[in-house]
Amino acid sequence: MTLRPPVEPMLAQAVESVPSLVRDLAFEQKFDGHRALLFTPVEAGGPVLLQTRRGAMIQDRFPDLVAAAGQLPGVLVLDGELLVWDTEAGQLSFEGLQRRAAARSRTAPALVARLPAYYVVFDVLQSEGGVELLSLPYRERRRRLEVLLAARGLTAPWTLCPMTTDVAKAQEWLESWTDVSGVEGLVIKPMTSRYLPGYRGWSKIRRRDTTEAIVGAVTGTLTRPQLLVLGRQDDTGRLRAVGRTVALRPEQARQVAGHLTAAGPGHPWTGVRFAAAWGSRDVLDAVLVRPDLVAEISADRSVDRGGVFRHPLRFQQLRLDVTAEDAPRFGQGPVAAEG
Repeated sequence: MTLRPPVEPMLAQAVESVPSLVRDLAFEQKFDGHRALLFTPVEAGGPVLLQTRRGAMIQDRFPDLVAAAGQLPGVLVLDGELLVWDTEAGQLSFEGLQRRAAARSRTAPALVARLPAYYVVFDVLQSEGGVELLSLPYRERRRRLEVLLAARGLTAPWTLCPMTTDVAKAQEWLESWTDVSGVEGLVIKPMTSRYLPGYRGWSKIRRRDTTEAIVGAVTGTLTRPQLLVLGRQDDTGRLRAVGRTVALRPEQARQVAGHLTAAGPGHPWTGVRFAAAWGSRDVLDAVLVRPDLVAEISADRSVDRGGVFRHPLRFQQLRLDVTAEDAPRFGQGPVAAEG
């Protein structure tokens, strides 16, 4: 049966480390973009469809990708990551991708020159002619995908996701390639796995770095803080919010509570509302504290160009040996802590 959208993509669950003892695994580079399924037309001249992970159709926002899909055979279904290159900044841009994804069909073409779209393809769910491949093992789907791209001589905006079966090389990718803008970690897939829509049968690992930020607010109470709202000073000395931690463990909450002080008059965040998560409209019930405590945190590489962490941070410990002025500045991202 020919696949038609919406099709639930297969998903990955987060893990903490690269497995070293499990055999027959594929390691793919994980890009910081938007997951998207691409459907080429059943008939010549038919519509190219681009589906998000949640099933929304967004092909009208990416006319450059739709036009380039003329290089592909018909009745094809690909799974991959949608990326955008910022020609002015000279790097991949998640903010640019957000802008493209939110554009209306009449304004989308104007963004193409400055923010061209790219598609990193890592799976094929249906091959030329409408042959459904979900039941084939990853190894065979990957082989067919490589043959497809090579036979068609495809270049930008089409890119085959880098993959290796060498654990040492995968670890090297995690440690070095994630320094490149837009690469945030690895996706790990059993070579024998079928494609199971909606099932978390893959694993993902993001590179995490230790860094520091200033505690500006908490949820809960000063004696029983639940999570921390963190900030960094910009070049003018203004404290700017950069993210929040996951819920503190009981021993962490006790450690932090012993050093919190209620905010005095003139706190830089007076009247500020904090989103419960990046991009969420839900608001945290935050209690402002005196912004003189520095927390050591673990952060992944998903950082806005402005310096805001898109994923929750993990509290490690308080850095009572440094002052707020010693913490990294706003916009520095996940830099390593010193000392």
